[in-house]
Formats: sequence, C-alpha cells, structure tokens
Amino acid sequence: MIFADVIVDISHENLDKTYQYIVPEELEKKAVIGALVKIPFGRGNRLIQGYIVGLSEVPNWDLKKMKPLQQVVEHGVVIESQLISLAYWMKENYGATINDALKTVIPVKKTVKSVEKKYIKRKRTIEETVAFLEQSKKKNHKGRARLLEVLLEQEQLEYQIVVSKFSIARTTIRDLEQLGYIEIITEHRYRNPIKQIDRNFVPVSLNEEQERIVSAITADYKQNIRKTYLIHGVTGSGKTEVYMSIIEMVLAEGKQVIMLIPEIGLTFQTVMRFYKRFGDRISILHSRLSQGERYDQYLRAKRGEIDIIIGPRSALFTPFPQLGLIIIDEEHEGSYKSESVPKYHARETAIERARMTGSSVILGSATPSIEAYDKALKGEYQLFTMKNRAGKGTLPTVHVVDLREELKSKNRSIFSRKLRKLMQQRLEQKKQIILFINRRGYAGFVSCRSCGYVIKCPHCDISLTYHKDGNLKCHYCGYEVAMLQQCPSCGSPYIAAFGTGTQKIEAMVLKEFPGARVLRMDTDTTKGKDGHEKILSAFANHEADILIGTQMIVKGHDFPEVTLVGILAADLSLYAGNYRSAERTFQLLLQASGRAGRGTDSGEVVIQTYNPEHYSIRTAAKNNYTAFYQEEIAYRKMLDYPPVSHILAILVTSKEEEKAIFSANYLKRAVEEELLLKEKVKLIGPAKAELSKLNDIYRQILYIKSPEYEILKQIKNYLEGLVHYSDAMKKITVQFDFDPMNSY
Repeated sequence: MIFADVIVDISHENLDKTYQYIVPEELEKKAVIGALVKIPFGRGNRLIQGYIVGLSEVPNWDLKKMKPLQQVVEHGVVIESQLISLAYWMKENYGATINDALKTVIPVKKTVKSVEKKYIKRKRTIEETVAFLEQSKKKNHKGRARLLEVLLEQEQLEYQIVVSKFSIARTTIRDLEQLGYIEIITEHRYRNPIKQIDRNFVPVSLNEEQERIVSAITADYKQNIRKTYLIHGVTGSGKTEVYMSIIEMVLAEGKQVIMLIPEIGLTFQTVMRFYKRFGDRISILHSRLSQGERYDQYLRAKRGEIDIIIGPRSALFTPFPQLGLIIIDEEHEGSYKSESVPKYHARETAIERARMTGSSVILGSATPSIEAYDKALKGEYQLFTMKNRAGKGTLPTVHVVDLREELKSKNRSIFSRKLRKLMQQRLEQKKQIILFINRRGYAGFVSCRSCGYVIKCPHCDISLTYHKDGNLKCHYCGYEVAMLQQCPSCGSPYIAAFGTGTQKIEAMVLKEFPGARVLRMDTDTTKGKDGHEKILSAFANHEADILIGTQMIVKGHDFPEVTLVGILAADLSLYAGNYRSAERTFQLLLQASGRAGRGTDSGEVVIQTYNPEHYSIRTAAKNNYTAFYQEEIAYRKMLDYPPVSHILAILVTSKEEEKAIFSANYLKRAVEEELLLKEKVKLIGPAKAELSKLNDIYRQILYIKSPEYEILKQIKNYLEGLVHYSDAMKKITVQFDFDPMNSY
C-alpha cells in the first residue's frame, strides 16, 4: 500500500501539520508529490483540498482509523503544486528534509496582516437620510445624527477620520450599517518597497552585438524553443539593455519574469533602470524588506498584479502563475549558493523551475563561473559573447604594481607611488576614485610579533578582528573582548593588529589627501534599511570624491565619473584556503577594474600585489577570461575539482568532540562498506573542519569526490537513511553540501 502525507493549509507555521491518507490503487499513478487532492477531513468528513508533500509505504497510524484520498484534481497544477514539486526536487538533489525544502520555497514565514483602508459611504438617498436624521435627533441619538449630517455634506468619508475627528463610536457606525443607512468599504493597500521614481524613459538604440543576441533569443522564444543561454559580456558591454529588450518580448507574450541579482547593493541602480522602462508592473524583494512588504509582493505576484520581480536568490520562488523567463545576472556570484539547508544553487534550481514551467533561462556575467562556462563550451548552454563596451566607454588601462619593489624603495604606505600620483591627478581634475579592499573591520587579525601567537575566539577557533573601538570581535558568533596589552602565550608587549580594513584606509586617505571628500561602504556603514542606497546615491550625485569599500562596491554599479580604481591588496583573497580562490580573485579584480572608465573619459586601474606572476592577476590585468579559464580548468582537472569532478561535503556536528569524531568515521566506514569504492569515488578525511568549533559545537568534515553527480546523490540518500535509523548517530547533526562554495 502507498500512503500520502497531505498538507491542508500552506503557510509557514502549518508546514509540520501533515495528515496521512491511504492512496487507493486507482489513484496511485496520479498521486505524485505536489498533486492537488480532495480529502475527507475532520469528524464530518467534509471534502477539502490539500497537496501531497510526501509518499511512503509505511503507515504512521492504525490502518483502521485512516481514510483514503477521494480524488486527485485533474489539471490541478496550480502554483502551489509547482513549488511543492520544486521543493521535492531540491530535497532529492541537495539533501534536506521535505520540510526544510518547503520552508525555502513557501514564501511567507508567517501571516502578516495586509494594510487596509476603510471608508464609510452613505447608502440611502438624501431624502431618506434626512428623514432618518430627524428621527435620530428626536430620540437623542447624538452620534448617529452627527455622522448622518456629515454624510449629507460628503457622501464618503475615511473610517479613521470619522472615529477620531468626529468622535463617533464604532458601535454607532455598526448600528447604522445594520440599519442599512451606510456601508463600509474596505480597500486593501500594498506596501510597495519601490519609492516613486521619475519615469523619464529614454529609449536606447542597441548596438550590433546587443541586437544579435536579442534577435537570436527572441526568435527561439517565439518558436517555442526553451534553452539556457550564457551571455559572457565584458564589464559595461550593456547586458542590462539586452535583458530589458528580451523581457519586453516575454511580457508581450503574456508571461512573467524573475530577475535575480546577487545582493541588495545592486537593487538601487538596477531598479531605477527597470522602473523607468516597465513602471508599476515591477517589484523587488530583498532581505531588508519588512515582513509586511515581502508578504505583499508575493500576493501581488500570485494575483498577477506584477510581471517582473527583481531580487536575490529567494526571489526565485516568487509564485508567478505564468512564468516565462528567469534571468540570473552576475551568475558567478557565491551568494547564489544557499549556506543553509537545503544548500541549493540558484542556477541549477532556476533551470529546473524553468523546465517545469516551460521558461527560458539567461545567465549573464563578465566573469562566468568555471562551471557555467564549461557547460557552455560543451553545448549544454548556448554561449553569446560581447567583447566591446556599449556607447563610448572603453576598457581601462591596467597597471600592476609589485608591492615588494615598493618596500625595497622604502615606501611603507598602503598607497604605491603610482596610485598616489594618479589619485592626486583625479582629485585635481574633479573626477571620482574607487578604492577596493576585500576586508572588513578596522584591521585584520591580532598577533604577537615575538612568538607569532594569533588571538582566536574561544568558541569558534577563528582569529578575532580588531575594531576601532579598541575591542576584538568574532564575526561568526559575536564574541567580544578588549584589546590585549601583552601576548597571553609569551608575555611579550609586541602584540598588534595586522592587515588593513576599510576604516584604516579611510583614515589614511584623509591624512594623505586632506581636502578629499570620502565615503566608506562596508557591512558597518550599510546596516540601516536604506544604507546601501544612501551611500550609492551620494556618490552618484558627486557628493564625494573617493568611495572606499569591500566587495559590495565592485559589483554592477555604474558611475560615469569614476576614472580611477585602486585595488589595494589584490592577493588577499588568493590565500583563502579554498580551491576557488584563484577564480574569486580573478573575478573580483575584473569586476573592480570594470568600475573605471564607464563614461566618456577613459579609466585607469592600479592593481597592488605581492604576487604579480600569479595567473589570476596576470590574466585579469589583460582582461583575458579565456586564458584564465584554460589555466584554471587545467588545475581543476589535475586535482579532480568541479566542474571536472563533483564534491559532496558531509559536515558532522556535535556538542561532544568525541561523538563528532566517532560519527564522522562511522559514516566514512559506511560509505566504504556499502558502496564499496568500486564506484568512481574518492574519500578525503574525516578531519577537523577549518572552523573546528562554532558556538561550542564541534565540527568534523568528510569530503567525497566523484565525476558522477548521481553516485554522490545515492551516497547522500543512503547516509540520510543511516543517520535517521541508526542508534549510533543519535545527538549528532549531519549536513550535506554538493560542490560547496566555501571551506568548512
């Protein structure tokens, strides 16, 4: 027999409330995950609708007390069914419970009251109202009389004004409504996260490269050909104009569009451009929206009141009933991979959602991920290349400065001689400058210059960061301690902060260039709801000469007056202890360089590095993606890294260190015995995770490599069952991560 777990009310707080039903034999083929069904419910067995979220051969209840499904609703593939099917696909492909997967795709965390505006309207004729008014006065019904008098002057009034300004009791209003003299009209208002923007849209003529791509994709679409396309365009080549032209065609076909962007910092300029072109049919989602704002955008999407949603990876689950296109801009970005269970990648999940809905997918980047570019070369995606900047913009001139030579020349400043000279020039010319560093906080880690001891968090085993307020902070768990005056290991007083943070650079810039107006953009300065927007607007309006920032300033922003970009420590990200570090360094350098010379003036970029020979720095300076890809894929082949081979990371956590070590080894033995490494599988570990202790929880990591994703999925399924049923695995947590983006 087959049993179906059915969910009745799809809201976040009800996901755990599933009811099990017997699937009659004749319905077995139709009873699939996500199917809309009719079930007898409660004591009266009234027929209600629900959705199948799980199937099993094991009953959870006494069979005598279980009821059968009544019907699988034909053509009942509503948007909820689709999202449940997608959640099930995520559970299977990334490892999670169906509940975790559902909580990711079911948009609203909890029900939020919609904003309502109420009006009171006169229902009877003037004559009838006057007659009743006289009657009310005689009976000394002062409240009624007062309200009727006002409604004779003005047929409709705001409910709140009537209650507050005219001091009419709510009971009086209710009485008049019941007597039929007034009616209460309720208007639902949406919280719109987009501030009203001036809609002066000036059409842009596409250049030859842009036109070629738009024509090819629209021709496919109109012939009902659905593909995944990769647009590899240099920074400033006008990918957004290409997206907008294709979106226009998709909207004309009566379909809707999801546009993913990597993070909140991009929404300001992107939304401005989209709003000017598409008006109120567009909305945004991002992490800083209130619960109410977020809830309203999902409602608007489901009711077909908007056609385009722009947002980070969570926008992928927008409940559009007529989805036609998904665009993933800056597809190489690490933020498209979820760090919480299920650890899905938005790129693969978008392609699956597109398959389910008959949509196309467009991926765009100046520095495509190695995975996407590899698939494009193999023909799984269709590749388009844009080699020129749109308009009059030209690619900047790049200077690579060897910091070792600077030190030999007695220059101990964070500014090389070349960068200082160019900054002085730009300030005199009243042009703008961006200084980029891949760090956060006032300075880096604190260590002893005598013995090399590094101050670490006692709960997380990672180095603490020094902040301007004199405290050391852990950026994982929030642990904080005052700056130490001597080394706890050897007692030496030579203990200090190493590395450079945005605040320190700001102080140095103001010291070197006293007249310069400086803005800093990092995690600390963008904490408010519109933090990013305020800083970017101020810089765009030329309220500052120099913008200093971390990664968020180098992604997708367009400042025509910026003619110089200084990359202060190009190789900081090269030593991140991750096989993707060269790729990330190359991408950051190219993205940062891409901020220069986007207007009519040509731009210059200064890359400061201790390692000018490294291929990621060498190829980035020449803006040569193909050369970088060839060196990087050779490295990946040599060491069996994605996309050549796949990796399954298994993270085992426990409050007891011995338990974590035992369980990780237990899982390794289980894989060796069950799948008997006859398959193409390579095991690494288990070992202490790079972050071996987090919030007093011990972490062990085991990696399994295989060129076959399906083999790793089988291993994941087998281990999920083992963890669930084995007594040896009690009180431990196991998480699976396919092709992880970050080290553990």
